[in-house]
Amino acid sequence: MALSIEDQCFVRAILRRKLEELFENAFEQFFQSIMCARYPDFINVRTHGNIGDIGADGLSLHDRKLYACYGPQVPDAKEVRRKFRSDLQKGIDKRGGQFNTFVFVHNDLRGVHPEVSIALNEAAVAYSKLRFQQMGPPQIHRELCRLERDVIADVLCCEFPAVDRVWRVGPNDLEPLLAHLVAQRRNASAQPLAREVPPDKLDYNRLGPEDRDEIVQAMRYTPLLEDYYQSRTDVTERDEVAQGFNSYYREVKAEYDDPGDVLWKLQEYVAGNARRSREQERAVMVVLAYFFETCDIFEEPPANWTTSAVQGVSG
Repeated sequence: MALSIEDQCFVRAILRRKLEELFENAFEQFFQSIMCARYPDFINVRTHGNIGDIGADGLSLHDRKLYACYGPQVPDAKEVRRKFRSDLQKGIDKRGGQFNTFVFVHNDLRGVHPEVSIALNEAAVAYSKLRFQQMGPPQIHRELCRLERDVIADVLCCEFPAVDRVWRVGPNDLEPLLAHLVAQRRNASAQPLAREVPPDKLDYNRLGPEDRDEIVQAMRYTPLLEDYYQSRTDVTERDEVAQGFNSYYREVKAEYDDPGDVLWKLQEYVAGNARRSREQERAVMVVLAYFFETCDIFEEPPANWTTSAVQGVSG
């Protein structure tokens, strides 16, 4: 049975935590445990004596795929490229007739390293008879979510939360952001500068009057959030949070037709399902308004779309 959106988000949160803690051999073993649970024909190759792993961290007999894992604690551009070339060459030399696809598996939560993209392209040109793929956290998450619930719990060494349990699926980065907004809204002037409201986007996404009003009011404070990200030392933090928002929004939109339900699920993504104070509720809406403006959540109207189309239908 397919996992619910809540369960998928719970799995993503636990997976992220695992990938922040597991490196090198531990990451390789974790990946192998997932693939062994997912595919009966997957062989988790371990090293042995002076022969090592004979050029593979895993083999898929049916799909004829060779997997090479790379899970450093501190990524290094030169090392990742050297590792890719070394694993590929060892695979070709020692297992040349055993695979048609070379899969480079990594633990980088930020996405494919530029050096990997270059190396994959170069390898595809140099070895035209082979196929090349990368497998990172999003692909690992999809493999996990195709397993049965009890198997996932076993692989991740966790228990799924009960329905009435307080939970939260958004990244931990949002907690200090919410605290910042609660404090800054209190200190902001009584008349914050109004943000430009995208009426076409509000209309196109069929948001109800109350939801529209909340978003518009929250947009007056989104400059506070922009200031927050400008002051962060990790310049990738904002993009990582935005990517998480967009990914979750796509999942929710596929399951819920009502825009109000989608907005409600996004609120839970930010702050969980626990009851919140009024100040926290307002801070949550500022976060959603910000990512609404930056087009990471909800849809942009097509270039030739006009609000009259909606008014005509509703009338």
